[in-house]
Amino acid sequence: MQTVLSIAIDALAYGMVLFVISIGLSVTMGLMRVVNLAHGAFAMIGGYIASYAARDLGLAYGFAVLLAIFGTIVIAVPIERLLYRRIYGAPELTQVLMTIGITFCIIGIANYVFGPTLKTVPLPSELQGSVDLGFRAIATHRIFAIVCGLAVAAGLWYAIEKTAFGVKLRASVDNAAMAAALGVRTEIVYAVSFAVAVGLAAFGGVVGAELLPVEPYYALRYMVTFLVVVSVGGAGSIPGALVACLLLGAIDTTGRYLMPEFGEFFFYLAVIAIICVFPRGLAGRAKG
Repeated sequence: MQTVLSIAIDALAYGMVLFVISIGLSVTMGLMRVVNLAHGAFAMIGGYIASYAARDLGLAYGFAVLLAIFGTIVIAVPIERLLYRRIYGAPELTQVLMTIGITFCIIGIANYVFGPTLKTVPLPSELQGSVDLGFRAIATHRIFAIVCGLAVAAGLWYAIEKTAFGVKLRASVDNAAMAAALGVRTEIVYAVSFAVAVGLAAFGGVVGAELLPVEPYYALRYMVTFLVVVSVGGAGSIPGALVACLLLGAIDTTGRYLMPEFGEFFFYLAVIAIICVFPRGLAGRAKG
């Protein structure tokens, strides 16, 4: 029973970290129609900034997280304006090549500035202990990651489905020309959406640093994982991404606990099986 509970908690925490990082990619792919393979690179930037702020500047964990989010957005906004705007609506191959190029550039800069070693984000004392539930002690950081994932899911769903900005975003996606004719400044809508996606990636990179360590090749190491999660969940679907992260997180964690010699075999086997049954993802929508 203890093993089952350990697997369940670790799987839930891992799934939520995947969700916080991947949901921004789901937004850019599903709503903005951009295959942004550099998404993991922005999560890496967030982790590096938080590590530098906490370890070298001595800032508190909360301030390090905020600095990571806003610092990553400040770095990403000029990139969106100068590069990403050129590939909105471009063929997917063009988007893939452009964003992979951006990824390698960011990796090179990170190596030069921060060095090739793994970076850690020191946790505050409040997140270092464990919470005793009577039948099981759970690491406080795991609970923190789970709460962050739930908060991001609820907040993002509300922003897209229930606010005026969400209406403008969905209108810009459905028909950008018509939305612009009605007074929607689509370039601002896309820029804000991109900034939010990047900010979420940075936040996930910091919160998940205990589970997905920050190092120079982070962006490449987890690129496929983030892309797979979005594909399985259905691009643009928040509930689909959440279910996909929890499901794949549970399968991957269980496989590593019980049969670690198989590595990620069960993770990708589950991906193949799900895509065979749901070609557009768990909550994917037909084009048209």
